[in-house]
Amino acid sequence: MTDISFATVIIIDDHPLLRKGLSQLLEFEPELKLIAEAENGIQGLAIAIRDEPDLIILDLNMPEMNGINTLIALRNAGVTSRIIVLTVSDNVSDIIQVMRAGADGYLLKDIKPELLLEEIKKAALGQMVVDPRLTEVLVDAIHTHQPDHQPKLAELTFREREVATLIADGLSNKQISLELGISQETVKVHVKHVLKKLKLSSRVKVALFMVQQK
Repeated sequence: MTDISFATVIIIDDHPLLRKGLSQLLEFEPELKLIAEAENGIQGLAIAIRDEPDLIILDLNMPEMNGINTLIALRNAGVTSRIIVLTVSDNVSDIIQVMRAGADGYLLKDIKPELLLEEIKKAALGQMVVDPRLTEVLVDAIHTHQPDHQPKLAELTFREREVATLIADGLSNKQISLELGISQETVKVHVKHVLKKLKLSSRVKVALFMVQQK
C-alpha cells in the first residue's frame, strides 16, 4: 500500500450506532482521520463543502435527503472527494444510479469490519472499491451506462493531464501535491477542472478514461 500521512474522512449516515461503530473502527487506523459526522444529507453536504475531505462514507436510505440526491448534490457543488456508498441495498438499480451519479465505490453494511477497513483505506488512495458480492453487477453497470459524449484528452491543459494521469495511478490529492510540487488547494482546483472538462462525475471515471487512452 502506498504511504500517506492520513486521509480525512466524514461519515453521512442517519444511524447513530453505525456512525459510532465506524468512528471506533477508524480510530485504530493511523492512515485515516475522521473529521466530522452528519446525520442527514443536508448536513453532510454543508460539511463536505466546508471541509473538503479526502473521503466521504455515505448511506443511501436517509430522511430529508436520501443518499442518491446527496451524492448528486455533492458532485453538482464541485465536491471532488472520493465517495463510497455504504448501504444495506443490493438492488441493481441503486447500484447503477450510484455509479452514474459519481460514486467511487459501493459496499454493503454487513461486510466484515476488518474487510470494511481495508476497503476504506483503498478508497482513500483513489481506488475503486466494490463489495465482492456485487463486483460483476457493478462492473457491468459501469460499462453498460457510458455517457453519450466522448471525452477528449485534448480538452485538458498539460498540468491537468498530469493530474489526471496521477489520479489513474491511484494517488490521493496529498500525493499529487507532493509529486508535482504544488499545494493541495491547487490540486483540488485541477481535479475540478478535469472533471468538468471531461464531463465525468468521479475520479474513478477519470481513471478509467485515462487507462482507455493508453
